[in-house]
Amino acid sequence: MACEGILLGMGNPLLDISAVVDDDFLQKYDIKLNNAILAEDKHLPMYDEMASKGNVDYIAGGATQNSIRVAQWMLQIPGATSYMGSIGKDKFGEEMKKNSTEAGVNVHYYEDEAAPTGTCAVCVVGGERSLIANLSAANCYKSEHLKRPENWKLVEKAKYFYIAGFFLTVSPESIMLVAEHAAANNKVFMMNLSAPFICEFFKDVQEKALPYMDYVFGNETEARTFAKVHGWETENVEEIALKISQWPKASGAHKRITVITQGSDPVVVAEDGKVKLFPVILLPKEKLVDTNGAGDAFVGGFLSQLVQENPIEDCVKAGCYAANVIIQRSGCTYPEKPDFK
Repeated sequence: MACEGILLGMGNPLLDISAVVDDDFLQKYDIKLNNAILAEDKHLPMYDEMASKGNVDYIAGGATQNSIRVAQWMLQIPGATSYMGSIGKDKFGEEMKKNSTEAGVNVHYYEDEAAPTGTCAVCVVGGERSLIANLSAANCYKSEHLKRPENWKLVEKAKYFYIAGFFLTVSPESIMLVAEHAAANNKVFMMNLSAPFICEFFKDVQEKALPYMDYVFGNETEARTFAKVHGWETENVEEIALKISQWPKASGAHKRITVITQGSDPVVVAEDGKVKLFPVILLPKEKLVDTNGAGDAFVGGFLSQLVQENPIEDCVKAGCYAANVIIQRSGCTYPEKPDFK
């Protein structure tokens, strides 16, 4: 059984502002589908424009927070998961706190006095999504918050750590503190490639954390970008997953396992110099609502079984189950109880 506080996540808590838009909107703001980027000045008017649309949803988001909430939902054990990140002292921040606490996650947010809670525009066209994050307060997380006794206690209690690659842009120092603690105490440290821009523009901090990663998650586009950035002459996802799993490790306690999702194509798992493929649950196109949070949900489902020490087949199955549930709903939301077998 998973016990209280077994899984800790750290990341950028963002309020998703999700709306169905059209191609003109994508062109106007220079947005590509199936991408995730940080907002530039040209994107800022977009948030108000989306908020003024009739069909807009506000959902507590941010990649790591999504995964942790899904793991919590799958586990159904109050307080099995904890989460840290930075929010603003405002209405959106209060909303986020309420949302996560109701989901059963033990949240320890750093509350920034000056910056507003971060938001993420989720632009949906034909079920596919594009994410534009305006980090604001999420960008203000400091390792001093992590070092406070009441917060470091969560680190000491946890046996598994999950951090999306997006947090590399905010507090690499916090990531390294947790990574080194995990290595020194035989705990499991996991990260996600998260987005092509992380692999391209945050290569150095990503490489610094990589030796500590016991599990690396990502999708096929991120894996190919990672390979390109490192000069690997291959587009083959299985080969790339294998090479990532063989990257040198900081501690020998755990081998590294790479898990790459490929949309409706099989999930690639590389470990011990071998690759296994696991089929996903196929969904008829008409049942697809949006892909926002699908990758996060996959990780959440996966982690819910991993922390119970179940075999990798079960972890992947649970990941596919959770992703399948989430893509049939708006944003990273789920029914009251899972029916995963």
